Amino acid sequence: MKKYGLSAQEKIKSRKEFETIYQLGKTIHSSNNTIKANYIVDIEEQYPGVEIAVAVSRKSGNAVWRNKLKRLLRESYRINKTDLLNLCSVNNKKVRVVFSTGTFNQREYKKLKLNDVLPGVIEIIEMIKGSI
Repeated sequence: MKKYGLSAQEKIKSRKEFETIYQLGKTIHSSNNTIKANYIVDIEEQYPGVEIAVAVSRKSGNAVWRNKLKRLLRESYRINKTDLLNLCSVNNKKVRVVFSTGTFNQREYKKLKLNDVLPGVIEIIEMIKGSI
């Protein structure tokens, strides 16, 4: 895997995995409630690592705005994932995370920038690292 890439093995795709994470996982919010994450930490001897997905509700904004938010969330994670990956490989853990919007919506954030999303994602990654 590339150091700053986001490969297909790192993405959650199946509906079954989403349902498992939403039902059994823990929910955390960033301090300003803009970003929410549901996650599960499992013991994985063979393939430790992190899998992520991004889910944005239709109520947040139109399709163009939602797609931009999803791109920014993935980019924020991708830039800051190295410490979390290293911690998972050392402890033989598999973390599955679904990032979603908390209070982000198109009315309040017309022009989204990476600086709007990045602090919340970093804070959530730090909380997940603390629970491993």
